[in-house]
Amino acid sequence: MAAVLLPVGLVAALGVGYVDGHGVHGDPGPGTGDFVDIADVPPMGPQNRFGPDASTGVVTVDCGRNENAHRNADNVVAAPAVSGGAHHMHDYVGNLATDAFATDQSLAAAGTTCVNGDRSTYYWPVLRLLNGDEPGSADMPHNSGAILQPASVLISFRGNPASKVIPMPRFLRAVTGDAKALTTGLDNAARVHWTCSGMLDRRTNRYPRCPDGHRVVRVLDFPNCWDGRRNDSPNHRDHLVFPAGNGVCPTNSFAVPQLRIEVGYDVPSDAEYAIDTFADQLRSPITDHSDFINVMTDEQMAHVVAVVNSGRIS
Repeated sequence: MAAVLLPVGLVAALGVGYVDGHGVHGDPGPGTGDFVDIADVPPMGPQNRFGPDASTGVVTVDCGRNENAHRNADNVVAAPAVSGGAHHMHDYVGNLATDAFATDQSLAAAGTTCVNGDRSTYYWPVLRLLNGDEPGSADMPHNSGAILQPASVLISFRGNPASKVIPMPRFLRAVTGDAKALTTGLDNAARVHWTCSGMLDRRTNRYPRCPDGHRVVRVLDFPNCWDGRRNDSPNHRDHLVFPAGNGVCPTNSFAVPQLRIEVGYDVPSDAEYAIDTFADQLRSPITDHSDFINVMTDEQMAHVVAVVNSGRIS
């Protein structure tokens, strides 16, 4: 009898593995239920409802597309000083010295791919084509396929719909998404979406199949309510959280510029593809995530805050 496929969100909520038990090429994920035709994803309704004190400006930072192939399987935010601690490969833009052993001091002294001199580090799991031609490495056999070079990377800092923003501190750590969402649930994965270029109002937590001429796009929105005290916290989340739906930050927290990363790829419309994941996460799209360390100078951050609070576009 043919296997029954459950929607990936329901699979995660139930805390079970893939019902079909294998990926599209017999490898450990993704399952065929992890893909969706973008035409079947309904458009979102109006998203921006700004209050009288909103900060509506946007600052865009050009840090390239990782043309120099800065990649490793480290995660200096979640697993500092552990070589290969991510068990999956990351793409980096920005700071050129980012690896498991990077420190605030080494990051501040390093070079950067950002044209404005921003030494911040931005990273996310690589995306691979599952063409069966490139096996996984000996230490990551579950992540097979040829790595796709991003075709576009858009980094922007945005305001808050309810208030002005204050500067984020230098060396603030931030994460969005959940690399273990398949087994832990969707609570921390809700602000990470997949879509297609030219159709950004259609967002899904599954891998989209985009029409010819449209890129696959990952949209990674970061939390932006800072506790005013810490650059990090034990779970890397409690010091920087998301606001309520109306944009209001929790009591005793303060709105800082919100980071959004959009990564686009030229993927053939009929191709199978997947991000790198931990082995037990079966290359599920709901495990997409990104990390950030703010290494802007005080002057650079002050410029971001001034533009965002004034409503300008820079």
